[in-house]
Amino acid sequence: MALKSKILHQNTKIVATLGPASDSKENLLKLIQAGADVLRLNFSHGNHENKKEIIQRIQEINEEHGLHIGILGDLQGPKLRVGEMKDGGVEVKTGEKITFVNTPCVGTIKKTYMSYESFAADVQVGEKVLCDDGKLEFVVAETDGKSKVVLEATFGGILKSNKGVNLPDTKLSLPSLTKKDIEDLKFILTQPINWVALSFVREAKDIVQLRDFLVRGGHKAKIIAKIEKPEAVLNIKDIIKETDAVMIARGDLGVEVPLEQVPSIQKRIISMCIQKAKPTIVATQMMESMITNPSPTRAEVADVANAVLDGTDAVMLSGETSVGMHPDVVVQHMSRIIAEAEKNYELQDKRPKPNRKSVTYNSDTICINAAKIASDIRAKAISGLTISGHTAFRISSYRPKSRIFIFSPEKHMLATMNLIWGVKSFYYDKFTTTDDTIEDIAMILKKHKHVKVGDSMVNTGSMPLHKRPRTNMLKITVIE
Repeated sequence: MALKSKILHQNTKIVATLGPASDSKENLLKLIQAGADVLRLNFSHGNHENKKEIIQRIQEINEEHGLHIGILGDLQGPKLRVGEMKDGGVEVKTGEKITFVNTPCVGTIKKTYMSYESFAADVQVGEKVLCDDGKLEFVVAETDGKSKVVLEATFGGILKSNKGVNLPDTKLSLPSLTKKDIEDLKFILTQPINWVALSFVREAKDIVQLRDFLVRGGHKAKIIAKIEKPEAVLNIKDIIKETDAVMIARGDLGVEVPLEQVPSIQKRIISMCIQKAKPTIVATQMMESMITNPSPTRAEVADVANAVLDGTDAVMLSGETSVGMHPDVVVQHMSRIIAEAEKNYELQDKRPKPNRKSVTYNSDTICINAAKIASDIRAKAISGLTISGHTAFRISSYRPKSRIFIFSPEKHMLATMNLIWGVKSFYYDKFTTTDDTIEDIAMILKKHKHVKVGDSMVNTGSMPLHKRPRTNMLKITVIE
């Protein structure tokens, strides 16, 4: 199957979750052609052998078509669930009491298993307990501090098998990396995964723990902090400082914090991340009706468009592409919504400024001023050379109207940068002289019809090339 390039150019990237509906090679190609830039592997489902096969397919597609599609591995984290319920579900009426225990059993009103072993020790009387994405709401009536908690239903319903449990008021003693996460990370260390998402982040030290694991394992993956706990919102400044990117996971977040706060939290986090040159992903329920329907609702269109107008780097699809009936059609719709919204996008906040206290201050100054100069002279393109990806993150944070083209000899980094707003990456490993490199870049971009004769381009780079220091050079080029 020949893969055509996307007709539309968008700065905002699309993350598509893979599953039975989309993980064959044929369907992966359809997703990519429709506009998917990063493919997400959800480690809450499937096994390592299946994940390995999917990764191999993505790598084959990248090699065969000269692409740099990124791979995101999403760890399950400490997901709390009830166990098997009698007859698949038990009715709990409002005002009725139900007992949760930490030993497996078939659930009834008298005794229901909950997977969190320290639940009775951590929870306090009066705290809220939510089940099945908030469809059922309970309050803690009593706890023995060891193994048994009595809950009173404030909003009843059918409590079904294996449904999730959220504890918005409780300070959990669970580690950020569970035993399952550790096993999944050991697998990830053997695979070319570009981004690792950490679920239910609570504070910056959770990110530090994951980074230590990746560094010790010699893996180059960058980290995404998933914001879905009230503690994460409170600690957001420190978390942004420590992580490489942020995912606003609105599903669990909307259960754990009041729903009406989610839009303002989304806008605030995106704004903070742009200032710190950290990519953001807006996730969950973006086009959920398209799991079964061939087109989105008007509200979903507005939601995707507003995330774009907020300045997010990427928007994410979950069940829509993993188990939905129309995976590639969903991506096509999202791609068109992004293209239309970007006609009206303008960074609402002040442009980011380099931090004088940062060890990368000089490099950051070059990158940000490259974007500013490109705006002043209405340059068609901005180019950069990078090993670490830092140049791409910084130039993108300015949200320039000029196209951003980043060249690197690191193939892993090329796919990693596919998540960053506006960035298109190219493999380049010559690095002879600065003049030769700038000339090569101009020829490559002309060949791919990204620039034409007479266009202006702002080049960034580092001198001397053979030492490969941080970006320290800026030049204006007119394409000949």
